[in-house]
Amino acid sequence: MILYIAEKPSLGRAIADALPKPHKKAEGCIYVGNGDCVSWCIGHLLEQSPPEAYDPAYKQWRVEHLPINPSQWQLQAKASTKKQLAVLGKLIKQAKQLVHAGDPDREGQLLVDQVIHHFKVSGSKRDSIQRCLISDLNTPAVKQALSQLRPNTEFRSLSASALARSRADWLYGINMTRAYTLQGRKVGYDGLLSVGRVQTPLLGLVVQRDQDIAHFTSKAFYQVLATIETPKGETFIAKWQPSEACQSYQDEEGRVLSKKLAEHVVDSISGQPAEVTASRNSRKKQSAPLPYNLSALQIDAAQRYGLSAKQVLDSCQSLYERHKLLTYPRSDNRYLPAQHFQQGPAVLAAIASNSENLKTAVDQAQPQLKSKAWNDSKVQAHHAIIPTEKRAQLSSLNPQERKLYELVATQYIAQFYPPHEYSDSEIQLQIAGGSFIAKAKQSLVAGWKALFATEQSKEKEKSTALNRSLPKVSKGEQLLCLQGLCVEKQTTPPKPFDDASLLAAMTGIARHVQDPALKKILKETDGLGTEATRAGIIELLFKREFLLRQGKTIRASDAGTALINSLPDTARLADMTARWEMQLNAISLQEQSYQSFMEPLSQTLVQLIAHSQSCTLSSLRGVKSQRKPFSKKTTKHSTKARSTKTRSASSKRRAS
Repeated sequence: MILYIAEKPSLGRAIADALPKPHKKAEGCIYVGNGDCVSWCIGHLLEQSPPEAYDPAYKQWRVEHLPINPSQWQLQAKASTKKQLAVLGKLIKQAKQLVHAGDPDREGQLLVDQVIHHFKVSGSKRDSIQRCLISDLNTPAVKQALSQLRPNTEFRSLSASALARSRADWLYGINMTRAYTLQGRKVGYDGLLSVGRVQTPLLGLVVQRDQDIAHFTSKAFYQVLATIETPKGETFIAKWQPSEACQSYQDEEGRVLSKKLAEHVVDSISGQPAEVTASRNSRKKQSAPLPYNLSALQIDAAQRYGLSAKQVLDSCQSLYERHKLLTYPRSDNRYLPAQHFQQGPAVLAAIASNSENLKTAVDQAQPQLKSKAWNDSKVQAHHAIIPTEKRAQLSSLNPQERKLYELVATQYIAQFYPPHEYSDSEIQLQIAGGSFIAKAKQSLVAGWKALFATEQSKEKEKSTALNRSLPKVSKGEQLLCLQGLCVEKQTTPPKPFDDASLLAAMTGIARHVQDPALKKILKETDGLGTEATRAGIIELLFKREFLLRQGKTIRASDAGTALINSLPDTARLADMTARWEMQLNAISLQEQSYQSFMEPLSQTLVQLIAHSQSCTLSSLRGVKSQRKPFSKKTTKHSTKARSTKTRSASSKRRAS
């Protein structure tokens, strides 16, 4: 008997539908016509054991116990899913062949691997386990995935990466939360001071932004604009480029703060010759944006519709599992396998059938065009989120699901549109010894941009550009500066975070990393958290009342601010977390070992715990917790490894 182990019941049913009939439903499994069996987990069936499982004394929170660092790690069955774990145990024992069908990501890999390891599958049976990667729950796609099984041994490094993340989060979260909660009690704070390697740096970003806004002082700065006329009477606007001699009059961003200097430049250029020192006019092409991964979709949906990360994830999960209209939504990849290109016409036809709004867009698509999205070298465990070939009435979707389906579908349609073409012009000038530059961009061929064009965006583009186009001029040509103009502007404070910008900060963490070397490495890779966990991390900070919503903006609460101000840089800045994510990714790519990641963590914990004991947490004095007061019961529950718990809870909600 072959046993297929899915991550959840909905995936299990989809696999069974692709296998021979008749089917026979049994407790926690489905037997198919050829005698094989499909069963499933219900999210995580196993979880990290709590500290008291290693030593009963750890049930009481005491500083002298820290850091708690198990020498032999233990997992325990989740009370709510023990029955299904027992079903899997019997089936694994009976099966001659196992097929791992967890979700195509590192958590999905570990989730099923841990169950197999729990039941001590070994020898040739373990070595022969096959891996099935399913990203589309429609029967034809599942059948194709079942025909392309790969050895599960190919994914050991992915599992090792997830295991390292799970254990490191447990070590860091358990020890840091206990240390700071106990310190908080000394100053009268009776709430739980939850500290995590992802949630805390994320909170730190919000606290820092709030403080930057609070301490911001607006100041005036000045730009000099020159109106230039050609011998043919054509006019355009050029902007002054201050020289190095003006640096003492500029701020760190190069803005001129001296009105007197700007007015002097205006007086010196008006009516003066303007010599062309360089001129270019290039015709350029811009390819369509890649299909979505989860973070890109969440950011776009937040900007367009004001949806939170959790709302987007939950709706996409429904579109994947219940409606089968989207592929696997927790993807971190924006590319597609080359073979998927052949499915393009069928997917486009399904979109046109499903959405009246997109029918014209599909009719104008060119299925023979192949964008850069189809690239096997960029695809690993999973691919970009795209529509499936399923045809359905969108009336069965709620408004949120419909918006997201059409957003994903539009991004997919764009892959079959020609590039956007535009002219990119620049004229460099010398006027009275000063340097000036004029720039212009003009759309020539809309291409894929026709799918996204709105009157509002056109008006915005017109209002922000100094020039719609530039005349043709040659180097050395003499033009005339008709007049100069001094424009006074005011610096503005940074904007508070909202759902879109906070997600963008998580995915583009390099911008917020202090270490220059790490910043350089992270510019093109990694982020804070993973596609599967980012929504849960943000929601957790709201649940813990460290973050608050003020309209569409996200601000830190008094407790959140006080906690961040009490922590060392190592805990509150994103550098450490970014380094962790980089190393976890390296483990999954077999570029780093599990041991080389975990061993230094023990030393780091000793130092962090020592620092916590020297911290008075005085900024928490007088801050009141709105949650239940600190107790053995609440602290025991709240300090399980955050990521494992969030993933498990999410999987359980998704199970159907």
